[in-house]
Amino acid sequence: QVQLVESGGGLVQAGGSLTLSCAASRSILSFNSMGWYRQAPGKQRELVATRPTFGTTSYVDSVKGRFTISRNNAKNTLYLQMNSLKPEDTAVYYCNAELTGIYYWGQGTQVTVSS
Repeated sequence: QVQLVESGGGLVQAGGSLTLSCAASRSILSFNSMGWYRQAPGKQRELVATRPTFGTTSYVDSVKGRFTISRNNAKNTLYLQMNSLKPEDTAVYYCNAELTGIYYWGQGTQVTVSS
């Protein structure tokens, strides 16, 4: 069983920054890929950024140049550094990990950006 626990969300003014963390219950090197998704009220969950163990990092166009996904293998933790936040970034952010074709999710952390 894989557990993912997000933290770091909160309320921030537009233009501010937040760093989200996702702590995994096992070595993140065992995952084929990890990523961050978000879901705003009334909208579908969307992919924000992915970081494969082997492969290329990718971002949704709306966050390119503002968000950075990274990982600390020794701490089994995935991060999402979010800069220049906009009100439209307001959402619940979820950590995701894929292991042998099974996708695991964290409980989510709320990010609210005020204008």
